[in-house]
Amino acid sequence: MAEKERKTKRVVITGGHHTPALAIMEELKKRGNFEFHWIGHLSSLSGEKTVSVEARTVKRMEIPFHDLKAGKLYKTSVKEWFKVPLGFLHALYLLLKIRPALVISFGGYLAAPVVLAGFVLRVPSVTHEQTVVSGWANRFIALFAKQVFVSWEASLDYFPRRKTMLVGNPLRQTIFESKTGRFNFKNRLPTIYITGGKQGAHVINEAVRKALSQFLELYNVMHQTGSSEVFRDYQKLILMKSQLPKNLKSRYVVQEYFGEDEIGAVFSSCDLVVGRAGANTVAELAALAKPSVLIPIPWVSHQEQFKNAQLLSDLGASLTLTEEMLSSPSLLDAIDSIFKDYDRYAGSAKKARELIRPDAASKIASEIVRLVE
Repeated sequence: MAEKERKTKRVVITGGHHTPALAIMEELKKRGNFEFHWIGHLSSLSGEKTVSVEARTVKRMEIPFHDLKAGKLYKTSVKEWFKVPLGFLHALYLLLKIRPALVISFGGYLAAPVVLAGFVLRVPSVTHEQTVVSGWANRFIALFAKQVFVSWEASLDYFPRRKTMLVGNPLRQTIFESKTGRFNFKNRLPTIYITGGKQGAHVINEAVRKALSQFLELYNVMHQTGSSEVFRDYQKLILMKSQLPKNLKSRYVVQEYFGEDEIGAVFSSCDLVVGRAGANTVAELAALAKPSVLIPIPWVSHQEQFKNAQLLSDLGASLTLTEEMLSSPSLLDAIDSIFKDYDRYAGSAKKARELIRPDAASKIASEIVRLVE
């Protein structure tokens, strides 16, 4: 038995959401000797050379990272369609090279060829659905997965009940850990964290840029811009910061990305979050009881971000601002309206914690151990 426990279990992680993967990996490390390989996108956006956040994070953890050349079918070009069979062949090659005992998928078009290749090679897979509404890729993946884990009760309808388990959304522990004091501002102004997710959001960055001084007259701002080579938002905003008066400059922290060693301090320091409405963002806001202004991506499949945002807005913990209506004045108005009635929004945000299942990562890790053993 001791020999069995010491045996290394090689696992492939793949998919579009890297933060719940971090949580599950931590739980798996507690349960056995696991060796992880990551299959993902090396670049932030298609056609760019900027290294993605997931690749940077994984490489810092000294986990082998494999760049997959895959295409997607949903609302895309003919060029992308040709990448679909090539993505499957590339995934097949990578799995033959790695020879894992299991594939853990976190959904999206990137994970689909990896799970399919695993099925062909008789490598079992499990998958986790973060969103309220399942996209086409995750429904495809579920056909071949041994086990499907979902975050929300509403998601159960999209998958075969016999192999689907409601577990919640795994949360990375770093969001609860404040490891630095560099985000403690020396004034009594409210503090806002503005983010477009790991890739950034140009439309949000532009709304802030066009009225940066107005934001800083009223608030301290921590701003995650992303690292797009096309829009160069970070470069524009760091230049603007250098030209601000000293008192406003001290109220503005701007970075391409806040790492795992910083994100807990960012959340701890902020009173309000402005961002997209991805599943992981919504789950983290609920767990941390943070009021928010959410700006859903309008073009994602099945309007999933609008439905994610609705989870918090229905509770009174958040305001939803459509991208169509987004501007510097409308964003400032939404933020102002929350701070004018902050106690009510903060109280509702605390109720949102009831949406969270804190043992999600532990449950998934236990099922994975059962499957590989």
